Amino acid sequence: MAESHRIAGAGRLIGARPLHFTFDGEPHTGLEGDTLASALLANGVHLVGRSFKYHRPRGILSAGAEEPNALVGIHRDEARRTPNVRATVQEVYDGLSAVSQNRWPSLAFDVGAINNLASPFFSAGFYYKTFMWPKAAWAKLYEPNIRSAAGLGVAPHKPDPDHYSSRFAHCDVLVVGGGAAGLAAALSAAENGARVILCDEQANFGGAMRYESGARIDGLEGWHWTQDTARRLSEMDGVTLLTRTTAFGYYAQNFVGLVERVSEHLAAPGDQPRERLWQVRAKRVVLATGSIERHMVFADNDRPGIMLASAARTYLNHYGVGVGRAVGVYTANESAYRAAIDLKNAGVDLRVIVDLRDNPAGAVIDEAKGLGIEILPGRAVTAVGGSLRVRSITVQPKTGEGTGRQIAVDALLMSAGWTPSVHLFSQSRGKVAFEAGTQRFVPGTYAQDCVSVGSCNGTDDLAAAIREALAAGERAAKAAGRSGTARLAVKVEASESWSAGMVGTGPGAGKDTKVKAFVDFQNDVTAKDIRQAVREGMRSIEHVKRFTTNGMATDQGKTSNLHGLAIAAEMLGKDIPEVGLTTFRAPYTPVTYGAIVNHARGKLFDPTRTTPIHGWEERHGAVFEDVGQWKRARYYPQAGEDMHAAVNRECHTVRQAAGLFDASTLGKIEVAGPDAATFMELLYTNQWQKLEPGRCRYGIMLREDGFIYDDGVVGRLAHDRFHVTTTTGGAARVLNHMEDYLQTEFPDLSVWLTSVSEQWAVIAVQGPKSREIIAPLVDGIDISDAEMPHMSVREGRICGVPTRLFRMSFTGERGFEVNVPADYGEAVWEALWAEGQKHCACAYGTEAMHVLRAEKGYIIVGQDTDGTVTPSDAGLDWAVGKKKTDFVGIRGLKRTDLVAPGRRQLVGLRTKDPKTVLEEGAQIVADPKQAVPMKMIGHVTSAYWSENCGRSIALAVIEDGRDRMGQTLHVPMPSTTIEVEVCDAVFFDQNGERLHG
Repeated sequence: MAESHRIAGAGRLIGARPLHFTFDGEPHTGLEGDTLASALLANGVHLVGRSFKYHRPRGILSAGAEEPNALVGIHRDEARRTPNVRATVQEVYDGLSAVSQNRWPSLAFDVGAINNLASPFFSAGFYYKTFMWPKAAWAKLYEPNIRSAAGLGVAPHKPDPDHYSSRFAHCDVLVVGGGAAGLAAALSAAENGARVILCDEQANFGGAMRYESGARIDGLEGWHWTQDTARRLSEMDGVTLLTRTTAFGYYAQNFVGLVERVSEHLAAPGDQPRERLWQVRAKRVVLATGSIERHMVFADNDRPGIMLASAARTYLNHYGVGVGRAVGVYTANESAYRAAIDLKNAGVDLRVIVDLRDNPAGAVIDEAKGLGIEILPGRAVTAVGGSLRVRSITVQPKTGEGTGRQIAVDALLMSAGWTPSVHLFSQSRGKVAFEAGTQRFVPGTYAQDCVSVGSCNGTDDLAAAIREALAAGERAAKAAGRSGTARLAVKVEASESWSAGMVGTGPGAGKDTKVKAFVDFQNDVTAKDIRQAVREGMRSIEHVKRFTTNGMATDQGKTSNLHGLAIAAEMLGKDIPEVGLTTFRAPYTPVTYGAIVNHARGKLFDPTRTTPIHGWEERHGAVFEDVGQWKRARYYPQAGEDMHAAVNRECHTVRQAAGLFDASTLGKIEVAGPDAATFMELLYTNQWQKLEPGRCRYGIMLREDGFIYDDGVVGRLAHDRFHVTTTTGGAARVLNHMEDYLQTEFPDLSVWLTSVSEQWAVIAVQGPKSREIIAPLVDGIDISDAEMPHMSVREGRICGVPTRLFRMSFTGERGFEVNVPADYGEAVWEALWAEGQKHCACAYGTEAMHVLRAEKGYIIVGQDTDGTVTPSDAGLDWAVGKKKTDFVGIRGLKRTDLVAPGRRQLVGLRTKDPKTVLEEGAQIVADPKQAVPMKMIGHVTSAYWSENCGRSIALAVIEDGRDRMGQTLHVPMPSTTIEVEVCDAVFFDQNGERLHG
């Protein structure tokens, strides 16, 4: 059993239930309320991992979310293995199993540490220079090995068995940060009638009061005041308190993403979700995110046992853990003195305070002296002894003169000052401002309706921070429209305050040194790396960041950013604000894929849409395919049929008798209003003003550049109303396209657009017997050829329900498309199916539909077009109004390159061997014997076996295709070259007689 480092009578876990856990298989005991970091320190464990690049021994640096070193794997079982969990955030539960990462064969002896010896070869930017030659080695040698070495932990190999939840929430005021300032802001807003959400990443509210021992508020010790205020808030209506909840991203219009750790701290989560994603829209956001302590940059400052002073104070005052038996302090800031005083008062041997400042003065310094703590001003720590844990420090005058003094310690606390946490403010697109006196960035210009309070706003004094927060909460409530008049007063009787410090390197880590003085612990970035980046020409801080990786990955520069910036500024001979600040990106801390994906996995990965006729199709054995979000029947196999046999039968039956096809997925948009025809004239290439009600027309929609965007049949129901059909995949984008132009380019037109795709079930009845099938069921519509010719639309009833009946065809046969309200879709299909059986009709799916339309040379936008095809290229010049003076894309069509010879045009292809079916996407060449790389003159867009033609058919786009009729071209394939003859795109019923019956 390891010796306990709990200090009797210290902390807030006194009397807590013991918990048992393991780290790298070794059993340990913690207390309920411990984090893994505090429990490991209580057991004397300081070595917790190996660094990313050099595999150096690493220990616990902090006590919060800023932790860059202590990243561990948490293993619940084989399927529940979470890598890169911050030990400072993970709470201990009974049976927790944690493992160190990035080491082999063990944490104490890691062969990867050879990288540390070879570090001269791994300096900043080495990967940009090393892996460029030979070029051919990248894919085969470099990339696989780099990818296998990348990262720290190992991702789980099995599907995640846990479940996650998601909530959308709206509030008047969202307060991020549950320290004294955040609690005060939330209380003030709530007392003034606002609906408030308060979140904090820790298990308890309290913030800095977890470790500060000198604060007294309203007669209470600071920590007790925060707990009392949190209890008071929990009893108020309209207040939601979220602990263990991190605000990870601040997006547009005050939309903030939160992740709540619901059961990560529980030994037996039961049915509870693992995490909950909160998507919050707030009228006003109050940022009370506090400040992050900076480390000192000196030689070997990454040894296990070296940590931030505030972290050691947290482990003592909250968890009751001493971080060492013989402790030293290295600081340029008064806050570290408070840590030293608390440790000394708890009975810890506080050996020395090394202060980089020449003449530190003040009450806290006097108090430390009064306790007998040795203070060495004007001195620097220039060397560290020990390997797997710090064993000594070497101290000498910061001028470099004199002999160094070695002092034995087993822990070293450091503080270079405090950096306001402006990450979320920066994510909101706010602009920071630099305070020259305190050498820090604070919120400056706001881009959204938010306000920063407390130390994240540069307000260091506790009394001032609480006054600022109370006022911000009151203003936020009023800005949200609440009429409360509460004016709260909170009396701060004692507090701690400091803002001094230093940025950049300390003595012994200067320009010429070869020692490793770490700026970014997580990415193994040293002061030398940043200097090298500047020497090699990096002038922008963003370039320095990427060249060195300083402040990248999950760390996002929490402890490293300001130091790196100061070193770069020094090298460039500029002031820090001239160099600028890098962008802080979401997420603030890592977010699991499970929290983001949430319910959207497995069958719920993407919304699945089914047509009203889906149930019938399932019962009749349809094989489905995914088309966008839709499930569409691909084919209907009968006994003994594979797909090819079923499709051949369906195609043959449609041509000989009839077929029923579920076309409900087609996009359908109603364009209505006095200016509907004018609007259609502008959005489509065709003429629409003279189209009579009751008639249809095939329409083509272009982009501004003149290329085909979508197509479909449009029926004019009345002078002021059109029923527009679109491709299945184009429904949403076409409506968006229409709305965009209506609102921005043609706002003067009186037109209304309504998506009715889900309102109408569509049943296509195609084939010579189609009229005989629908005739007994139709009321109020004369469907004779004379009264309802091809490309007509009529409204009436079928099977007693309303219908919009279109006489149209996507097969080249006489055909009707029956539109009925979606609720009646299956019932009408059943009735049509019963009639169809009398005429030997079949149901056919999308595969047969593709073949039938290709036999007629009908294009599918997105398959036979690729965003670079014009109407002329597709042989659809006839669909462009020659007398029209304006429509979307008309100027694009006049571009010289769109009318130049040599453009690829849609044509048909016949293979020399009629049984050979080409592959879609296959390239086409004129001369198969030409040198490689060959000149490709086109590609195959559609290719099928046609049972009706008795041979293979194909469509292709080929340079000057229509001038190559009868020519033999070639399709090179891996094992052979296929000869093809260019032909007309219509393979069946070239004169179109069957359309008219």
